[in-house]
Amino acid sequence: MKKIHLTLIIIAGIVLIGSVVAGWIHLYISQNTIPDHVQVGTWAVGGKKKDDVLKELDARLKELQLQPLTLSVNAKNIPDVTMTLEDAGVTFDVDDFRNAVASLYEGSWTARIKARKNFRQDWGLSPHWNMSLIKERFNSSWEEEHFGKPVNASRRITKADEVVYIPEISVSRIDWDTFIHTITDLIPKGFLSPEQSPFPLKIKLPIYMQKPKVTVSSLKKEGIDRKIIEFDTGLGSSAEGRMYNVSSAAKAMDGMLLKSGDIFDYSKVIAKAEKKYGFHEAPVILNGKLVPGIGGGICQVSSTVYNAALRTGLQIVERRNHSLPVSYLPKGQDATFAEGSINFRFKNTTDKSLYIRAFVEGNTLTVKFFGTFPKNTEYQIESQTVETIPVTDKFVLNKDIPAGVQEVLQEGKPGYIVVTYQIKKVNGEIVERKEISRDTYRAQNRLIAVNSEEINARNDPSGTKNQIVEDGISGPSF
Repeated sequence: MKKIHLTLIIIAGIVLIGSVVAGWIHLYISQNTIPDHVQVGTWAVGGKKKDDVLKELDARLKELQLQPLTLSVNAKNIPDVTMTLEDAGVTFDVDDFRNAVASLYEGSWTARIKARKNFRQDWGLSPHWNMSLIKERFNSSWEEEHFGKPVNASRRITKADEVVYIPEISVSRIDWDTFIHTITDLIPKGFLSPEQSPFPLKIKLPIYMQKPKVTVSSLKKEGIDRKIIEFDTGLGSSAEGRMYNVSSAAKAMDGMLLKSGDIFDYSKVIAKAEKKYGFHEAPVILNGKLVPGIGGGICQVSSTVYNAALRTGLQIVERRNHSLPVSYLPKGQDATFAEGSINFRFKNTTDKSLYIRAFVEGNTLTVKFFGTFPKNTEYQIESQTVETIPVTDKFVLNKDIPAGVQEVLQEGKPGYIVVTYQIKKVNGEIVERKEISRDTYRAQNRLIAVNSEEINARNDPSGTKNQIVEDGISGPSF
């Protein structure tokens, strides 16, 4: 009986102790206060009611985001800009703290005891910055309005053929990398205490000088140091149409810049001139004869450029002489053009860029090259006629003249085979002489009228028509 009584006492004691422990645990985990000695962003919240803390936390975060921020620019006539941290894209959160508070009231007793026991005492603010908002406020349009636009440097050739440079204009621009570091350091890391007044936040927008893409330095690196060659040809008594065509082709080429290794392509010059200016009627060469056409005279421009290129020692990529000699250059020193079949091209074989000027002034076509070229070097051109091609007769039928009688309608002209040499001189002494071309100029037939049925047999059957229009764009049959 005593043993039963003792057992009941022990059981009752265990139940009582368990009830006390359970009650203590329930009280412990059901506390509606934040654990002692806890602070959030320097704000002491330990021992305060959980609901009050969370409510006040939202208010304090909102107040922090409404903190004014003044941005100033170290430039005249640009007023300061004031906005809130929120307007600047700055927000704060204390999600880690909120989640930790929630863990005090969720889960098993064991988990809740552990969460309260191990609750961290110091909780910081987590600032976030959406930089796109402030970048939109100070976007490129704002920068251009207040700082202006950069202006490229430019190069100008004076009437005296001097190369002068107009400096670039650099402008201020916001240094966003530096600004990010500055505002990151300035963003508050904690809450203000109630007795503290809001402190002013002020930042000078860091700026740097932005250079334009083209500077005097970048232009000078192109190597347009001086005029290296000038060559001109006379237009003589060219009619208005021919003068217009020559001037149009020259204007289309004027100001062209060839980098080292670039190819000058005359067909592109003609395409540009035709599109921009168009061509007028003027004589062209068709099958060894001068006939009316469109674009006559354009080969005087290619020939003039050819001579400038030869006297600069540049590599001639493609060139052919006219079928007939021209009046404005010695035989062997011309370069014809026939759209779609004959082109003129040369390569800039200097180590620097080549700048081309071309214009008509009075009755003269002038081409100038500007670039880098040794002053002690020059090239001379020499042409020699090595063979004269005799005139051949061509007969046409005329039944109005007596049989056996011949009537000369047009005197012919002989043709020529010409060899041209390029002579290189350094310090006035010849260092190289080389043959650069062997050209054939067709003889022009003597045209004779006869009254004979054997006219076809008497004509020279050689020289079929190939319908190539030289020195122009189109002939009379196009």
